[in-house]
Amino acid sequence: MEAYKKWVRENKDYVHSLESLANGFTWLVPERFSESEIGPEAVTTLLGIISAINEHIINTSPTSMHVGSTADYSFPYALCISALKDLETLVEVVAQQYFGDDKKWNFIAIMEATKVLVRLALFRNNGYKMLLHGGETPNDEMHVEASTPQRNMGSFTKPGGQLGPGYLRNNHGQDPWNLEGRALSALTRFGENARMVSEPVWLRRVQHQQAIMEPPTPVVEKLTLSTLLSEKGLQGAFYIFGETLFITRPLIYVLFIRKYGISSWIPWFLSLAVDITGMGFLSRITSSRGGTKEQQFHLSVSEKNELKRRKLLWALYLMRDPFFSKYTRQKLESTEKVLEPVPIVGFLTGKLVELLIGAQTRYTYMSGS
Repeated sequence: MEAYKKWVRENKDYVHSLESLANGFTWLVPERFSESEIGPEAVTTLLGIISAINEHIINTSPTSMHVGSTADYSFPYALCISALKDLETLVEVVAQQYFGDDKKWNFIAIMEATKVLVRLALFRNNGYKMLLHGGETPNDEMHVEASTPQRNMGSFTKPGGQLGPGYLRNNHGQDPWNLEGRALSALTRFGENARMVSEPVWLRRVQHQQAIMEPPTPVVEKLTLSTLLSEKGLQGAFYIFGETLFITRPLIYVLFIRKYGISSWIPWFLSLAVDITGMGFLSRITSSRGGTKEQQFHLSVSEKNELKRRKLLWALYLMRDPFFSKYTRQKLESTEKVLEPVPIVGFLTGKLVELLIGAQTRYTYMSGS
């Protein structure tokens, strides 16, 4: 296994190319298994799990681990979540074929409950940081307030480190954008490069090995629930509640489909209400200016992008029953009939509608879950 890890880390681009080629090849597989969907889904699931394992190996490489990284968990949460998502579709297909449309939701509910438990454990062990892409992407980005003291060691930078835009003004009293500042910046970089070149090869090799072998030292302690609530007060409670709603929303949706059926509007409206409520809490605490400075939430760039991604996922409600069957599908089919006489456009539109209808059967209950 160690030899395989080493090979994957040394050939990242080659591994990604093989994965893309294999995923493209799966589009040809269903023709050979026309009698059952289990075969192609099993192949797709296997490739997805292998890709998740390779990505986990690359992300946990010693050279890619940085100071304060939280990716060195004793339990690979991101890998587990990715594997469960890939396995869930296969479980649905197998359950539908052997137990029918109604009983398959029991197995889907079990898979969703497992993912909820894993995500809640990740949410707790990650110091109650926002989950990125449902927990599949580590949230290791430091906030500006927390990262600035660690980047500036006194009034010096680490050897080989990049000088920030405010470095010259803060340390030499010069504006980096005027002529004198640019000249001083060039001389500083020249001296730094000359020092790096003048170092013996063996010394740089020892420093590199030492940087790899030394475990990263944590710079920020992980928050506990009691600490978060005591520091953030009501804002912290809203944040925990909003993130918990986002994590448990897919399970709530599946449980109500299991009770009322896929054609009922109750699961559709309830799931949408949970999404809107959770996003409302998160938006309130991030836009609120009330309370003390310590009680205000400052999101990182990745967390702001995550909130935008979650809002975009609401568009998938158009592809869920009963909304899809009553409105979206009719609109797609009417558009296809209008454009059908046009030679090329009609053909492409028909294929697009066929693809969307096929995708709707796959994503009937999931929206980034």
